[in-house]
Amino acid sequence: MGLRRDSRDGRRPARFTYICESILRSVHGAGRGRGVGGAAVGSAGRQRGGEVGGAGAGAAGRRYNVAMATTKRQTKTDGPCPVMRACGGCEQLGLPYRKQLARKQAAMEELFRPLLDRMGWDVAIGPVLGMGGAAGAGKLPSPRAFRHKATTPFAPGPHGQVRCGLFARGTHRIIDIPGCPVEAQGAREILTQVARAAEACRIPAYDEDTRRGHLRYAVLRLGWRTDEGMLTVVTSQRDIPHREEFVGLLQEISPRLTVIAQNVNPRATNAILGGETRILAGPARMRDRLLDCTFEISPTAFYQTNPEQTEALYRSAIDGMDLRDGDVLLDAYCGSGTIGLCAARDAAERGVGARLLGVERNAAGIEDALRNAAVNGLAERASFVAEDATAYLRRAAERGERVDVLALDPPRAGSTPAFLEAAVALAPRRIVYISCNPVTQERDLAALGAGGYRLERLTPVDMFPHTAHVETVAVLSRKSASKSFIPVSISPKDMGLSEEKEQPTYANIRDYVQKTHGMKVSSLYVAQMK
Repeated sequence: MGLRRDSRDGRRPARFTYICESILRSVHGAGRGRGVGGAAVGSAGRQRGGEVGGAGAGAAGRRYNVAMATTKRQTKTDGPCPVMRACGGCEQLGLPYRKQLARKQAAMEELFRPLLDRMGWDVAIGPVLGMGGAAGAGKLPSPRAFRHKATTPFAPGPHGQVRCGLFARGTHRIIDIPGCPVEAQGAREILTQVARAAEACRIPAYDEDTRRGHLRYAVLRLGWRTDEGMLTVVTSQRDIPHREEFVGLLQEISPRLTVIAQNVNPRATNAILGGETRILAGPARMRDRLLDCTFEISPTAFYQTNPEQTEALYRSAIDGMDLRDGDVLLDAYCGSGTIGLCAARDAAERGVGARLLGVERNAAGIEDALRNAAVNGLAERASFVAEDATAYLRRAAERGERVDVLALDPPRAGSTPAFLEAAVALAPRRIVYISCNPVTQERDLAALGAGGYRLERLTPVDMFPHTAHVETVAVLSRKSASKSFIPVSISPKDMGLSEEKEQPTYANIRDYVQKTHGMKVSSLYVAQMK
């Protein structure tokens, strides 16, 4: 991959290790914006709506400062972006794309190889799936215009002007940009025109120091496979001066703006979004398509920024699920249901009668998921539960509920020991773990391995070119249960249950076996035997 080792002792040269550490550090983080208030603005780097691929708040900004050191000498102010040094959101924009993928591949090898060796998993890490080709494919065009979500902060300027653009790296100073090479075409111009409309209506921008003014941010989402778009203006107060005039000017900016919304955030915070959102013009949601599904997207819903690579991520996950006729797919942390519904659609098109069960703590996400299931004609195949995923898995395991495939896409902090323990007790045939943070995923894979699962496939995906970020899809299968066991015949009647209406849970079986045979067994063991 063009990464030379020291010929004297076989050790990696210092620069190789530093590059890999930079990439690995970039995937550390405490949160992933998925809902109201989840998007953060970084005082330590470029603001990108709280999503990875630009600098987020606090630790995220520091991560990107580390990564910048690996490419600073290769960037030029007259290169592909005139503000790439000041912005810092695309720290590898000046690096050939094949080299970006090679570095990410090396970082994933360095991160996961010790785990694979320790667990005895004979698995080759797949090539990083990039835009237009995979790692090792040779020369590739540099990705452009792939970000379908764009954001601008606002600040007061002289003589009533409203300044917009992007935060300079390491500051809250706004830099003006004529356009952004990685944003969808026309996105930056639309955001700039929002500032001009505010000036025309004499709506003052919010001042972070004095906490006065109205207009704080604008968040734009443009459809990838539709011509629809959604603009959300974030204000410090609910009342907008000259609102009708302002909304009229916004509607004239572009015919793609089918939805115009207002979000109210009065707090002194780095979070972009507040707790109240209302529609100012158009329908309540815009539509876009992923794979063969249509999704309705509300102003505060989580929806991937790079839809082209989202399809690559989802295809890898769906292939790993290997859904069969009669399977039950449980989609944990399901959000608005995008992954599970794409899998259900794929199964239906193949004539496979699988069912989808989505679990999500956010009730608004479940409402979106139910709507999306109906839009795609999957309401009869899918059901959704508004509940904490860990609590649901624990109860399902105790009841002996059947789940054949478990899919999870947790926040950047990864899953939790309690969730992983419940997942092992539930004993699905396959677990598909989608991660936006390979470091926490590596930790969680070790726990699943200790619980009786083995890794079959690991596929990195480049969701955000020109950054150090990598996402991964891990596919695990359950090891065969032990063949050394004592036959135990149990009927519901033996445990005081009605044979017609009640079935024994794992806990019932576990307690009965200990009482009558003197054997202590776990719920996981019962599930494996069952």
